[in-house]
Amino acid sequence: MTDRIRSERADGVAVLTIEAPTTRNALTLDLSDQLSEAVAEAERDETVHALVVTGAPPAFCAGADLAHLGAAKETGLRRVYEGFLAVARCELPTIAAVGGAAVGAGLNLALAADVRIAGPRAKFVARFLELGLHPGGGMTWMLQRAVGAQRAAAMTLFGEVLDAGAATNAGLVLRVVDGDHDALVAAALAFARPAAEAPRELVLATKRSMRKTRTGIAHAEAVDVELVPQLESVDSDAFAERLAAMRARIHRK
Repeated sequence: MTDRIRSERADGVAVLTIEAPTTRNALTLDLSDQLSEAVAEAERDETVHALVVTGAPPAFCAGADLAHLGAAKETGLRRVYEGFLAVARCELPTIAAVGGAAVGAGLNLALAADVRIAGPRAKFVARFLELGLHPGGGMTWMLQRAVGAQRAAAMTLFGEVLDAGAATNAGLVLRVVDGDHDALVAAALAFARPAAEAPRELVLATKRSMRKTRTGIAHAEAVDVELVPQLESVDSDAFAERLAAMRARIHRK
C-alpha cells in the first residue's frame, strides 16, 4: 500500500489518518505535504466544522522519517514541520486521536491539536536528545505550555516517556478511551459533535478569540476581543432559531 494521508468526512468532521505501515506512520516530506494539503482542504470545505488527526494502528506517528531528516537542510526541515504546523494553524477545532506512540515530530503533531484523546496503548516520547538531535518545529514551546516547564524538562532533557495514564495526569491528554482504534476514532467524533452541530462561522470565530485571549492579555482586553463576534452572533439567524427552539422546549415543560 502506498503511504498516504487518508481523508474522510463524517457528520461535519474531517478525519485525517496517516497510513505508512512499514515506518509506523513516520512523516516523510511527501506525507507532510499531503497532511498540509488535507488540512487546507478541510478548511476550505464549508461542510467541515472540526478536524480529527490520527495514525493507522499500531502507531500514531513515529516522528520524521530519519532517512529524509539526515540530509535535510533548513528548507527540508521546514517542509517536514509544515504537516504538523498546518494542524497548529488550523482555523477549525482540532483533535488528535492518539492510539499508539507519538514520537518526536509525532509528539509535535499531537501537541499541535487543540485536544488530545488517547487509547490505552498511547505513549508520548520526545526522543530528540537520544538521537543526538535538537528539538524542532516549536516542540519546546508547545510542550511547556501543555504540561508545564518541569514536566517538559523531564520529557525533553531526561527522556521521560508518558503512557496514556501519565499523560492524562500531566494534562497532556484530556481522556483515555478503552478499546481499539475504531473506538478511539468514534470517541473523537463524538467529542467533536458539539462543534460539528454549531454554526460553522461561530465555531471559527470562537477559536480565533481563544487564540487571542490565551496570549497573556488582561481580562478587560479579552472582553473587547469577544465583544464584536458576540454582537455578530446575537444578530445571526442561527441564534434566533436556537433561542426560539429553546423557549419552545421550556414552554412545553
